[in-house]
Amino acid sequence: MKSAARLPSATANDVRLLCCGAEYFSALITAIQAATDEIHLETYIFADDVMGQKIAQTLIDAASRGVSVHVVYDGFGSSSWIGGMDQQLRAGGVQVAVYRPERGWQLLRRSRLRRMHRKITVIDGSIAFVGGINVIDDLNMSEPRSPRFDFAVSLRGPLVALIEEATDKLWRRLHRLRLSDALDAALPDDTPTITAPVADARSAWFAVRDNISHRRDIEQEYLIAIGEAKTEVMLANAYFVPGRRFRRALIDAAERGVKIRLLLQGRQEYWLQHFATRAVYGTLLAAGVEIHDYERSFLHAKVAVVDSRWATVGSSNIDPFSLLLAREANVFVDDTAFASELKQQLEAAIAADSRPVLPAHWENRSWWNRTLTWVAYGVARAMLGVMGYGRH
Repeated sequence: MKSAARLPSATANDVRLLCCGAEYFSALITAIQAATDEIHLETYIFADDVMGQKIAQTLIDAASRGVSVHVVYDGFGSSSWIGGMDQQLRAGGVQVAVYRPERGWQLLRRSRLRRMHRKITVIDGSIAFVGGINVIDDLNMSEPRSPRFDFAVSLRGPLVALIEEATDKLWRRLHRLRLSDALDAALPDDTPTITAPVADARSAWFAVRDNISHRRDIEQEYLIAIGEAKTEVMLANAYFVPGRRFRRALIDAAERGVKIRLLLQGRQEYWLQHFATRAVYGTLLAAGVEIHDYERSFLHAKVAVVDSRWATVGSSNIDPFSLLLAREANVFVDDTAFASELKQQLEAAIAADSRPVLPAHWENRSWWNRTLTWVAYGVARAMLGVMGYGRH
């Protein structure tokens, strides 16, 4: 399987890992406060809560000093969270576009679930943030003492230009054509995947997923890395319902002696996704894959490390929504220091905040749990079939 085309660059990138909202929002606010020219921010959820208000005010302050500020939020993801934030941003001089606003007559359309799920901010063409963290307080929808577990990266260097190009293209199409609720067919993202070396001649690259020219780019990067893995694959994912090819890649790697560790959502956030995920547990456990349920708070991460060198941080889950329907964005890094830092974070979460799923216990679970698992999986598969994605 070949990767997407990559164009080389001679300049190093600085890629830094940001863990959870505490690190991410601090770095984001600092960068926005230093902006002098232009800001592009894309998010699936923009919440009218404590952190959302803080980010909104920082963006408004930037607009007041002459910075061109563009915000794109998803109409479905933000519908129950945005509150009066939309008007507040617009009144403060921020330019706002809504990706596919929710409208009653569209609720039954097959294209309704083609959402803008990526989380990207680019500032002055010099720094970019990419990851899985929405503009929402870490403690919103979670235990008061336990923030959601999630990651993002900040980047400086030539890769920022590619990320800025992706955000600028989406903004111009939404703004110029007034197609914030249009089909993705009218909004292709023809940005190529580009590699640029980071420090010490290591490389990082950026990949998007859309419904036209980059339908499988992110999944393909995962499959290549897993297929080439020699010692270990660590993967943390909030919503994990992999298709046949992804499951086969993990099983094949385990069969050739690669240690596979999955850190998955232990708390029930959405019952359908929660129990549908568990439909694949038995097959993977039987193949020797380790599964750990994260229980301290809600797991929202979408990250992986392979052989302590290859790593990815982004917005894409390993489920049909992310891999078949939504606009997503991931950064991939080939760097032992970066991969080791992410691996340490995941190992600490496995050791302190998770519960291992033991094959014997899994086989002895209650008939009620088994029933819910297969009903949820069946419903999920049926929904995909209705939408024309039944062979995934």
